[in-house]
Amino acid sequence: MRKIRFANGEFYHVYNRGVDKRVVFPHDDDFERFLKSMEIFNSTEPIGSLFEYSFLEKKAKRFPKLVNIICYCLNPNHYHLILEQLSDNGVSEFMKRLGGGFTNYFNLKNQRSGALFQGKFKAVHIDSNEYLLHVGAYVNLNNLVHRIRAEKFRSSWREYFGNANKKLCSKNIILKQFKNKYQYKDFVESSLKSIIERKNMLHELETMLLD
Repeated sequence: MRKIRFANGEFYHVYNRGVDKRVVFPHDDDFERFLKSMEIFNSTEPIGSLFEYSFLEKKAKRFPKLVNIICYCLNPNHYHLILEQLSDNGVSEFMKRLGGGFTNYFNLKNQRSGALFQGKFKAVHIDSNEYLLHVGAYVNLNNLVHRIRAEKFRSSWREYFGNANKKLCSKNIILKQFKNKYQYKDFVESSLKSIIERKNMLHELETMLLD
């Protein structure tokens, strides 16, 4: 039974990994499918599948979102998200759709059955703005924590400081706290170094690391 209670207007670090630590994003199209699912399933209107959505796209975009996506990082065998709940039960509903939809896609594509992820998603309540900024740094550059090559991950860092094609993140929640994006870049790089050096001292950080 999940102990955490999700509340509107609160932020959460959400993460999970492949069952038996298996790779869940082996190819570029798998990353892109998960990112597309993050976009499509983030609606208070029930959406059965990406195929169904293709017929409802203009209509569905008018419905409120379940969550704000603040940051994300998809690594070969696990993912990290920072979410702000906007609608009642929004985090749980969003993650149920995301995990179930991607598992169905992956199993059909690879002619397999059964669970893809290691149980229910894990979540940690981000209970202060300072914590939000530091966890955001951790998630945005999580690939560096795990020393993952550029072609083997997808990260919201490209939205914050690059030219990403997809615009999934409500990044102004973080960026508005800095003079400009270059100041934020300096903060992230220094914070990440500090996080790695002091990881055993930071609140809940050991539960984030999915080595």
